[in-house]
Amino acid sequence: MKRDIILAGVGGQGILSIAAAIGMAALDSGLCLKQAEVHGMSQRGGDVSSNLRIADHEIASDLIPFGQADLIISVEPMESLRYLPYLSADGWVISNIKPFVNISNYPEMDKLMAEISSLNKHIALDADEIAKNLGSARSANMVILGASAPFLEIPVDKLRDAIRKIFGRKGEDIVNLNLGAFDAGLDFASSRMG
Repeated sequence: MKRDIILAGVGGQGILSIAAAIGMAALDSGLCLKQAEVHGMSQRGGDVSSNLRIADHEIASDLIPFGQADLIISVEPMESLRYLPYLSADGWVISNIKPFVNISNYPEMDKLMAEISSLNKHIALDADEIAKNLGSARSANMVILGASAPFLEIPVDKLRDAIRKIFGRKGEDIVNLNLGAFDAGLDFASSRMG
């Protein structure tokens, strides 16, 4: 088992929480893990990315070579496309379709969505809207994590346990909101894979 994952988004969208949940679940599953530092500007509005490598054997490097990523998981559509050169021929893109427009020359949404839709293996969803409908607009990142779950090769119960650990100090209501967001993303992706 090996999974090379690129996480992408904009500062403040919860990339680090996604990375923490996947990493914690991988380690709890007895897997090896390497993570590169988050690159870019992690303050709100700056682009951020991270390389996350998971395997059932020792991992030599924490950086993913071009054309080798199994997954690009993104909470922002333009950021998902930025990392396409890293995606393997069999790789999946899991992306939010809600833009975070932080530059004056942000591409037209029709063009972004046409590019994402042209990929053979993609899940594109409005994680912000799903999270908002669940009562927690801030949990869009957990919707994206849930949509990624079928492709991670990590037991779903381990991912749920990681969410409980990460958000546990914030109280049971926050944990349950994030678990609900995760499950909504998982359901969305599962319904598109059939």
